[in-house]
Amino acid sequence: MKINLDRLSRQNLSGLKEEYKELCQSTPERKDLISDLDKKMSDCSLGLEHLFRELGQLYEWSEYCSLENSPQKKQIEHLPLVYAQMLLEGLPIELVNGDTSDVPLKWIKSVLTCLHCQVKMNSKIKVVTVLGVQGTGKSTLLNTLFGVQFAVSTGRCTRGAFMQLIRVNQQIRKELQCDFVMIIDTEGLKAPELAQEKDSQEHEHKLATLVVGLSDITIINMTMEAFAEIRGILQMVVYNLLGIKEKMAKPKCHFVHQNAVNMSLDANVRERNKLLEQLDEMTLEAAKMAKSRHITRFTDVMDYDSDKGSSYIPGLWHGIPPMAPVSVGYSGAVYDLRKRLIKDLQMCQQRGDLRDFLTLEEEGDYSDTIIKDLLKIIDRFMPHHKVNEETEISLKKHICGIAAIEFQKMHNNFIEKCDTQAMLKSYP
Repeated sequence: MKINLDRLSRQNLSGLKEEYKELCQSTPERKDLISDLDKKMSDCSLGLEHLFRELGQLYEWSEYCSLENSPQKKQIEHLPLVYAQMLLEGLPIELVNGDTSDVPLKWIKSVLTCLHCQVKMNSKIKVVTVLGVQGTGKSTLLNTLFGVQFAVSTGRCTRGAFMQLIRVNQQIRKELQCDFVMIIDTEGLKAPELAQEKDSQEHEHKLATLVVGLSDITIINMTMEAFAEIRGILQMVVYNLLGIKEKMAKPKCHFVHQNAVNMSLDANVRERNKLLEQLDEMTLEAAKMAKSRHITRFTDVMDYDSDKGSSYIPGLWHGIPPMAPVSVGYSGAVYDLRKRLIKDLQMCQQRGDLRDFLTLEEEGDYSDTIIKDLLKIIDRFMPHHKVNEETEISLKKHICGIAAIEFQKMHNNFIEKCDTQAMLKSYP
């Protein structure tokens, strides 16, 4: 089915691509027509992810409807188990709906819970995410790094965010302290077909903050000259992380410079120092907006080593595609990056299993998922501001969720100290 859908998508896209090429050459000033054609190219393809998205929507709908003991309810209840089995076989699951920016919490939570049972409770995870501007080869990089099969040039670029599980070999589970590595692939930022849409900037900020907050390691995929394109998004991510970093470990950050030409050691050092200066400057601006005076450097928010946290990868092709072979330099650089990421994963703090990826350890009726808590923090202030990356951003200080989580910690400590059975056993 996937092959047939991809074939149909390519047939639909071939004519639109020719029209797009002619339009860009003949009337490049008609930005409105080019934008409309971009959107047509983005919307014309149909993939398995669209069908599975509908299954998730159907399952979430059933949770709110009274279908008790009906045949439809029984059929729908089996969907998470079926998808969990496919997830084990290497099929990605959609974390963020690319069209509506919605996160299907109940659906994902049910699938991961079924998967947790399928692997006999051995489901400790660590999470790696890639983030970057559209067209920088994020999906290709993940596919090469981990041997996964995120969609690449099969109709359209990634929309939303998808996650896929990689089972860790039994021999190195103790070293990595996990049973699975979860890979999250995100849509390209600054996509031209989305630039004209309302609230596209807000959507990108939410998506970036969400996936970075969920990750142990975040790969920032960029070209050598493209830092200015994602500076504003990274600044918003830093701003948001200032509000939640007290209850989570700092995510590790690794910058990957794509299409890097042969550079001397001195040039690499200068490039890294320049990048770190820009990151510190960006962080300081975000800290001022959040009124966090103790934050002065990028490393105060994210775990970043400028010497070991930067990789320079040459172009994918050795020559001009489609007949060009894959560059040996690309393969070697990606292999070195993979070794670096594995070492970083070993150093990351141990986290919970698949159920804890979404569920906080709590019993009260507070925020029931990490994702929901992150979205609350972001939604608290984003609707009140029109963010312009070229001007100074002024945002209100937020307190979403933090008070509830601190209260829950106090509640848990109180219950632990006042354990009646333990107190009775302590008496002779």
